[in-house]
Amino acid sequence: MKAAFLPDRGVVKVSGEDARNFLNGLITTDVALLQPGLGRFGALLTPQGKITTDFLITEAPEGHGGGFLIDAPRALAQNLADKLGFYKLRAKVAVENISDSMGVLAAWDGEPAMKPDLAFADPRHEALGWRILVPEDLKQKVADVIGAALVDSEAYEVHRIALGVPRGGLDFMYSDAFPHETNMDRLHGVDFDKGCYVGQEVVSRMQHRGTARTRIVRITLEDFSPETGVAVLGGDKQLGTMGSTAGGHGLALLRIDRVADALDAGLSLTAGGLAIRLTDPNDVRIPPKQTVA
Repeated sequence: MKAAFLPDRGVVKVSGEDARNFLNGLITTDVALLQPGLGRFGALLTPQGKITTDFLITEAPEGHGGGFLIDAPRALAQNLADKLGFYKLRAKVAVENISDSMGVLAAWDGEPAMKPDLAFADPRHEALGWRILVPEDLKQKVADVIGAALVDSEAYEVHRIALGVPRGGLDFMYSDAFPHETNMDRLHGVDFDKGCYVGQEVVSRMQHRGTARTRIVRITLEDFSPETGVAVLGGDKQLGTMGSTAGGHGLALLRIDRVADALDAGLSLTAGGLAIRLTDPNDVRIPPKQTVA
């Protein structure tokens, strides 16, 4: 088993007697289903339905003060705390960015020998393994306790990219992408059965009308890695942009209908002058709508 402390991740704590209902009315996942030891994937959206911050969230046990702990990009943690504070109004809720004292350890390729209090399985993809919220100075101790070899965070990036799980700021830009475009609907990040939340009407419309034409797609690199942000071309027509790459794998944000047309026309895909190919061409095929007999 491997474990890596992720320096790009921070933690925001939301506590108080109204915390559960407060969060449930704001974010894409159903906080009512959370309990200590479980985690969910979700996001806070703009009213127009675009992602301001995506994150993992778990409930802290009473021994750790209760409340909810949000595992979010560290660069956005304070902004997320501020946005949640803006929505607080008269709710009995406290919001605090605790990233200076609490971080995130990812563990994968096995089961922990024991599960620390603030550990939960990553809900996005089974092979992503576990998330453990822990101060950075305890990362080696926790890795030893769970029976994992502590490795560099780059090893986790290789693992994440190979699994096709996007990372905001690299594979898509915050405040510029809808949840469907970043595959949140496929990674268990949007609960379509819960009540209202910020941006819910737009997301529900995209779900029911099947209007998501842009998706993050897995890429296999033929040789060298294109730079993040360069255009992906089918022939001479732009189809999207490259995201993160590592270990012969990559992610790209693509117009899947245009990519499908390019493949049907026998065109090769390139990025920055380098040949690339889809890991699974079915990733860009839009399934036909089901009809009622």
